[in-house]
Amino acid sequence: MDRRIIKPSTLKGFRDYLPSAMIAREKLIDTARQVYRSYGFSPIDTPALEFSEILLGKGGEESDRQIFRFIDQGDRDVAMRFDLTVPLARFAAQHYHEIGMPFKRYHIGSVWRGENTSRGRYREFMQCDFDTIGTTSNAADIETLLVIHDLFDRLGFSKFTIRVNNRLVLNGLLEKLGLADKASGVLRSLDKLPKIGRDKVIAEMVERVGATAEQAGEVLSLAELKGEPAAILAKLETQLAGSDVGLTGVARLTELFKTVAQAGANTERVELDLSIARGLDYYTGTIYETFLGDLPGIGSVCSGGRYDNLAELFTTQKLPGVGASLGLDRLLAAMEELGMVEAASTPAKVLIAYFDANHLGDYHRVARELRAAGIASEVYPEAVSIGEQLKYASRKGFKIGVIAGDREFAAGHWQVKNLITREQATVGTTELVEHLSAMISSTQS
Repeated sequence: MDRRIIKPSTLKGFRDYLPSAMIAREKLIDTARQVYRSYGFSPIDTPALEFSEILLGKGGEESDRQIFRFIDQGDRDVAMRFDLTVPLARFAAQHYHEIGMPFKRYHIGSVWRGENTSRGRYREFMQCDFDTIGTTSNAADIETLLVIHDLFDRLGFSKFTIRVNNRLVLNGLLEKLGLADKASGVLRSLDKLPKIGRDKVIAEMVERVGATAEQAGEVLSLAELKGEPAAILAKLETQLAGSDVGLTGVARLTELFKTVAQAGANTERVELDLSIARGLDYYTGTIYETFLGDLPGIGSVCSGGRYDNLAELFTTQKLPGVGASLGLDRLLAAMEELGMVEAASTPAKVLIAYFDANHLGDYHRVARELRAAGIASEVYPEAVSIGEQLKYASRKGFKIGVIAGDREFAAGHWQVKNLITREQATVGTTELVEHLSAMISSTQS
């Protein structure tokens, strides 16, 4: 019987990660984890599948349409999580008495959305979230911005902008315009401003939301205010006079910009942008979007905000929260485009050539000594020609080749080859670890 060959392929919106991409991905995750931990955020995890009622209606109509939902073998209505924030709300309500409040967590995991694919955007992607729940304090909102700032700084970006707004400012304007009952629709339309432009946003607010052209124009006029944060906030105080909700938003933004400057963060990287609304319905206060200065067209690579009402669907306990999510795959695509990803398909720095079969134990002994010193090393598995082994090393992205045969073992030294500069040196066995450590440090500086 002929065996049918199945064509190897992946679904649209899903992807495989080759070693070079996965190494860069893990490095990015490790950096995010280090920054989150440095601020006291603790790790958690939740299931990929939730009961559908947990997820539905939490991110708006568009998010509901994108959810992967099905009936499982137990006839349960289940869905795959579309973000990590809604599962956090369920988690916090379920484990309230175990975790204590306020609770700071980070969560790194895959999520799924059946949306249109584009550059850096897939239907399965990983998020790196951090959140503080159990407090309404503006201090938590401010710390969220500082975490984003320090994260991108640590990742090596010098040009990035964290755009900040507050839903209370927008809600205050809508209250004054008589549009408070249409807030969700107005804000979802406003969130499309960068994609479809001013005229189409106004048209959508009129045709779909039910605002008048004059009301929609007022919303856009506020959203388009530009200038220094202090000047914009002063205008808002006048424009929103009489709205306690709006003025509360102005006060929280004023404190945010003042504190960020006092904390020593680079204020040139923080911008007040009244046009950002964040399309998800659960945001209620401060909101954040992060853009790369050298690649603004790729969109926001780290977004989030305050969500004071999300957990109320799961518990009578008051569980306000604030946090942000790093768009890992979109950011990785940007880093690849900017040449920030090293072209290596091995995490090891050193290849020890298998030159003489009689010394296999010696090669592995030295490799273990290097690993004990923190130098990732690989012993080539076959005693083939040195040229073939070095060709393999260059293709994989090793930085250093280490070679020894009978003559070198008798003399007590190794041939060390810099695979980037092609320079070669003879190094004594007792100095090998120190020499390789110095070489690796110089290639990383």
